[in-house]
Formats: sequence, structure tokens, C-alpha cells
Amino acid sequence: MERTDLSVVTGAFGFTGRYIASRLLSAGVRVKTLTGRPESESPFGAQVAAAPFSFDDPATLTRSLEGATTLYSTYWVRFGRGAISFQRAVDNLRTLVRSAEEAGVRRIVHVSILNASSQSHLPYFRGKGEVEEAIARSGMSYAIVRPALVFGPGDILINNIAWALRRFPAFPMFGAGQYRVRPVFVDDMAKLAVQAGERTDSFTMDAVGPETYTFEELVRLIGGAIGKKARLVHIKPAIGLAVSRLVGLVVRDVVLTPDEVEGLMSEMLFSESAPTAETRLSEWLKEKSEGLGARYASELARHYR
Repeated sequence: MERTDLSVVTGAFGFTGRYIASRLLSAGVRVKTLTGRPESESPFGAQVAAAPFSFDDPATLTRSLEGATTLYSTYWVRFGRGAISFQRAVDNLRTLVRSAEEAGVRRIVHVSILNASSQSHLPYFRGKGEVEEAIARSGMSYAIVRPALVFGPGDILINNIAWALRRFPAFPMFGAGQYRVRPVFVDDMAKLAVQAGERTDSFTMDAVGPETYTFEELVRLIGGAIGKKARLVHIKPAIGLAVSRLVGLVVRDVVLTPDEVEGLMSEMLFSESAPTAETRLSEWLKEKSEGLGARYASELARHYR
């Protein structure tokens, strides 16, 4: 890529978008971000220009995308809250795709999730699948990158498991805990996304690391890394969700949703695909264990407050 190229990354001040933007900047690509908080302090200083999403004003959104060759889309919502719902997120992304086409963007790289399907009964996975179909129908070439459990500095799930293990005498395990997950390092996923942006063919790929864990193994691994032996209490999902709601009242956050628990237990965060990323969670935990879980990572504070 030449330095004159412009890529737009949604959410470059957030988690996955920040790593994608960083890799693009390192490659000499000019980067602009669309964000829900354009007034936020940029981790990139003046290197990355910011514009609001403007989903309710497609003409403005189109102007924000003009001049870009590639759009890296990371926008989504973890759960519905207030006026924001999964259907609203789907509609917003459809608007983004149309605006990108009108602006002359040639390629879109979209971060989805493992096992996304418009036929899923779970709104999260169904919405992701509907967005994938909208992208496939667009006039742009596309790459759909499907991670699931993304770990790295700034993640929520791994950090908050460590946080709970540090503070509570027992950890609730939904059912038998033998459902599998495929963790992928956030910077590995960003590398896959940027490499996908350099291609011209349309494709969908799973972003999965080299290790597979059952959820019980995952929790024990995290506990061992931070020096807190995990005392697991196997409970019914309904009881576990009730416990998570109580914790949520204390930390002022939504800790888990019923759909997240069902998706986890149904192995929606697992893929049989060959590894597409190199970093091992087990090795990363050895290096980052000291500060992991020192503070609770709040979804509401990050995106809603």
C-alpha cells in the first residue's frame, strides 16, 4: 500500500479497531475513523482523523467515507440497551455499507463472529449473519473475518474472569463446563484483517488461534496464571445468571446475558478450522498475568456511559 491510500476504520479508539488502525499506520497507510465518540482522546494523536458515525444522516456518512479505498468495519453491540438493539445495529451497518458504495469505497473488511448465521435463533449471531449477507450483496469486494473469543490488552472477558478469580472464593461454572472455545490474540486478528484488506477476492475466514480449551480449562488456565487456584462450582445457567446480575449491580455493568451463556454452552465460540493465528493464550498469560484482572472492565462504561 502507498502512503496516499486512505483506509477508514470504525471504532479505531476502541479494542479491535485500535489494533487494526495501528497496523495500517505502521504500513504507511493514512487512517480515518468513524466513532460514536469523536470527541474522545485519540490514542494516535493527530495521525487519525475522527468523524461521527452519522447513521441517521446517510449523506453525511457518505461524505465521511469519500476518498477511502478500504473500509474496516468493527462496529457492533454486545447487547441491546435503551434505543440500541441488535436490529438497530444491523440497520446501521446496512446504512454504512450503502454509504461506502456511494462514496466509491472499493473493499470492505468486516469483523463478524464465528458461526454467524441469519438463521440463528440467537439475536447476536442472527444479526451478524444478516450483516454478512448485506455485505455479500454489495458491489464492493469483501473479506469477512470471524473471530470469537478475542484476548489481549483491553479485552473484557479474559480480564473479568481473572478479576472474579482474584476476588471471590468460588467461580460459577455453567453446567459441566466442557463446551469449547478458540481464543485468538487481538493483534493477530488485526493482522489477518489488514492482510485481507490487501487482497481483491471476496471470502470469509475464521480467525482462530492454535489452542482449543473447554471453558473449564480456560478458567483454570487463567487462575493458574494469576496464582489463584480456581474453585469451580457447577451450577445451572439460571442460577449463574442470577449471580451475574447481583455482581452486575455491584460493578454497575451487564456481566453476562442469557444469549451469551447459551451461545457459549452451544459451542458457538468454537470452530473446527485450522489455526489462522499464531499467538498462544497460554504463553500470553504467562507474560501478562501480573496486571490481569486488577481492575474490572466495564462494557457500559466503555460504550454507553
